[in-house]
Amino acid sequence: MRRDDFNIMYNVKMIEELKAELICLIGDFFKLLTRGSNVAQESILDCISGAIMILYLLGDRLGYSNAAVDENMKKKLRLGILEEDKIERDGKDLSKLYNHLKERE
Repeated sequence: MRRDDFNIMYNVKMIEELKAELICLIGDFFKLLTRGSNVAQESILDCISGAIMILYLLGDRLGYSNAAVDENMKKKLRLGILEEDKIERDGKDLSKLYNHLKERE
């Protein structure tokens, strides 16, 4: 087996592991939310930040840089803001996230 074939197989394996981890994390997140207000806020935050990390890692494995993911998010957020998406109308959530991403630059 050629070395390039091994690298491709390793990347595919890593992508599958990241996908499985993301599904488990989302399942844990939903379980936490069903428990109501007794849930430790730290556990919810761990699930949210873990999912974001996994998605960035998946993007990288699929050939997208973190900067490209950020730029694409900003583009989608701008569009949602301009089109006055429901979540934007209700609480300016898209604008808040867009401003957060702009501040990181």
